[in-house]
Amino acid sequence: MVMVMKPIKQQQHVLITGAASGLGKALALKWASQHAEVCVADINLQAGEQVCNEIVALGGKAFFVPCDITKTDSITALLETLQLRWQHIDLLVNNAGVASADKIDVEPMLQWRWVMEINVFGIVNMCQQFIPIFKQQGYGSILNVASQAGLTPIPFMSSYNASKAAVVSLSETMLLELADHNINVSVLCPGFFKTNLGNSLRTQLPTMEKLLGKLFDKSPINAAQVANIAYKGEVNKQFLLLTHQQGKRLYLLKRLLPLHWYFNLVLKQTLRLRQLLGDEHTK
Repeated sequence: MVMVMKPIKQQQHVLITGAASGLGKALALKWASQHAEVCVADINLQAGEQVCNEIVALGGKAFFVPCDITKTDSITALLETLQLRWQHIDLLVNNAGVASADKIDVEPMLQWRWVMEINVFGIVNMCQQFIPIFKQQGYGSILNVASQAGLTPIPFMSSYNASKAAVVSLSETMLLELADHNINVSVLCPGFFKTNLGNSLRTQLPTMEKLLGKLFDKSPINAAQVANIAYKGEVNKQFLLLTHQQGKRLYLLKRLLPLHWYFNLVLKQTLRLRQLLGDEHTK
């Protein structure tokens, strides 16, 4: 049954990057259902406008602004558009991101730079332009989308893991720096779930895309449920937002166990992954 959105009581203004599809779309739908007016920012014009149409059809408010988070001028244009339309900006959701998978000794440096440019520097680009607005307002919130891989790395995804670990560390730093300015920071670290992240995947491993697809399909939760967790966590101003029970347990083990015990545990999983990928060291 489709739930029609209720009349707005007090409108929140929310900007979400990478909101034209996948988790970004789910986040946009969630916040719009909770009386927020959402700016869908993305490089995909057609898909972004379609998300806005879906939100409006449900009785919500949304509009699309094209934005490439790797380009300063594009972010500046986005900010200027929002300042003309809104008197304030309540929440910035840095969701746009890409995926990569390769062995550490062969992954091209161009691929490393591509991942870092979007997953890390894109967030830095956004924050450097929007944080001054939050400071001027005297309040604001930032939700950075990282990954479980940033906390408990996945073998054969070194550049992706490193980029998401950087997002977690960046978020921690921002929390410390911005607390006195009444700016909240949260970081979302979802495990595998069915989304379109695989569409952006760059890899030289012939079976990795298929393997990740299976992991996505086996996820106990979907994008809408991840968005619900993100919404509740951000509203309650929690910092670290974990989505999967297995990921929570693994992260807890990493924090509590002696590291050599933890690594012995995950090395068994690594061996299984090597076998699935046909890695030469398992032969």
